[in-house]
Amino acid sequence: MLRRLLLPVLFSLTFTVQAAPATVDWLDLLPAEDYQAMLDMPEIDHGSGLDSEGDFTQSLRQQDDSLPEVMYSTRVVSAYDGQAIRIGGYPVPLETDADGRYLSFFLVPYAGACIHVPPPPPNQIILVDYPDGIAIDDIYQPFWVQGTLHVTHTSNDLAEASYALSAERVWLYDGQ
Repeated sequence: MLRRLLLPVLFSLTFTVQAAPATVDWLDLLPAEDYQAMLDMPEIDHGSGLDSEGDFTQSLRQQDDSLPEVMYSTRVVSAYDGQAIRIGGYPVPLETDADGRYLSFFLVPYAGACIHVPPPPPNQIILVDYPDGIAIDDIYQPFWVQGTLHVTHTSNDLAEASYALSAERVWLYDGQ
C-alpha cells in the first residue's frame, strides 16, 4: 500500500529535478580547426585600437588585414545548439529598458573587447537576450550568464555573433 502511495510522488520528482546547466568555456565554442589556429597564432598588438586623439572609436567590427583569418571565423560547434549552459564573460551593452536595465548585450571572453584590443571572432561573441534586464555599471566586471545557447548568426552595426543565448539568469561572476 505504501509503495502505491509513494510511487506517484517519486515519479513526479524525477521529472521536476533538472540537471544543472553545463559550464562552458569559451574555447569549447571553437571548432577544432579554429582552436588549433588560435594556438598557432602569432602575438597580437593590443595597442592598435587607440586612435591619434587618444580615445577609442572602433567597434567589435574593426578589421585588420594583418590578423589571421581565424580572427573573423563564424564556424561553430553545432552540438551546443539548444543546450542549457552557463558561461562567464564580459558584457558589451546594447539595449536597455525604461529603468536602464540591459535587456540585450554581447558577451565576450575578455574585457575591453570593443575598445583597445582586437575584437574576438564572431564565434567568440554571444548575443544575450535577457528579458528580466540587469544593471551593468562596469563593462570590466565579468558576469555569469545561464540559459539556452543557440547557434545562429547575428549581425548589427557593432558586431557579428555566431551564437545567441536566451538568458534565464545573469549575475556577477564570483569565480564559481
